[in-house]
Amino acid sequence: MEATRTKSSILSIQSLVIKFTLRGQVLTAIRDISLELYQGESLAIVGESGSGKSVLVKSIMGLLDKNGSIEQGQIFYNDRDLAQFTTEREWLQIRGKEIAMVTQDPMTSLNPLKTIGKQIEECVVLHQGLKGKAAYEETLKYLTDVGIYDVEKRYKQYPHEFSGGMRQRIVIAIALACHPKILICDEPTTALDVTIQAQILQLLKNLQQKYGLTTVYITHDLGVVAKVADRIAVMYAGDVIEVGATHEVFFNGQHPYTWALISSLPQLGLKGQQLYSIKGTPPNLFKAIKGDAFAPRNPFALKIDYEERPPFFQVSNTHYARTWLLDPRAPKVELPETLLAFFEEGRQHANDA
Repeated sequence: MEATRTKSSILSIQSLVIKFTLRGQVLTAIRDISLELYQGESLAIVGESGSGKSVLVKSIMGLLDKNGSIEQGQIFYNDRDLAQFTTEREWLQIRGKEIAMVTQDPMTSLNPLKTIGKQIEECVVLHQGLKGKAAYEETLKYLTDVGIYDVEKRYKQYPHEFSGGMRQRIVIAIALACHPKILICDEPTTALDVTIQAQILQLLKNLQQKYGLTTVYITHDLGVVAKVADRIAVMYAGDVIEVGATHEVFFNGQHPYTWALISSLPQLGLKGQQLYSIKGTPPNLFKAIKGDAFAPRNPFALKIDYEERPPFFQVSNTHYARTWLLDPRAPKVELPETLLAFFEEGRQHANDA
């Protein structure tokens, strides 16, 4: 699935395998992933903790820990295979300048001893070659673009003088100052309250349009990216198990893990009943996985799910799912009424729009 590069692809991941060595044992964090990122789109990579989301994007940035390595596959960007990079000098041509990242905890990204203005200006000088007054004015422009008011005063302030939401805006401004083509947002709203979450997501959407960015969102919450992502890739146990347009994954999801994630959304809860939770735990990635990794937690699992990894089945031209339930020989399953109603309501809204 998606193994063939297309003219509109800005980044192409092919058959990627990433392993880590921990205390003499080998953990396979990414298991044979192929995925395309298209020019100008917004892609959300969704999955629970430990599914490999952050490892995947770290490999794109050259930020894998020293005990991790790419064992197989390619990461093509501008006709260069990033998987073959071996030196920091090579990565400095890509990191920040071409691909930048917004992290989930701005306090770990910001230097507490430098004013926020100087931290943004450093990126302007390094990546845009501006100096003096030109660099200062460009910095004020980025502060304005991310919604910071009274920018000349704020330029001189330190990170501790800002709220969590404002610090996240500063981190976004630093990323923008690098002039990247791709902006990766790793859980950008995790530490923020719901109201601020919505503001930051809308800000990122606006900035994507203004600067012509290609954006990647990393999150464990499907609901967070519903309104900002063009496509969704669902990850489980180091593998992409479903990918499609946002409305396809949300309202016509095909993999049982996708159904479980959607069922966990608070809006599907019924009054007086406990919210749905996925039973069991993710597999041990130190051990080889046979069949479908989600099978032990899947109430719809077939015998073959425990024996053979399913291929990607095509649902539409843009929608694929790695589940044996899409095989023509598979039995039909009955989904919970709440999930069916959610799917039907979403399709109805889409038709009305």
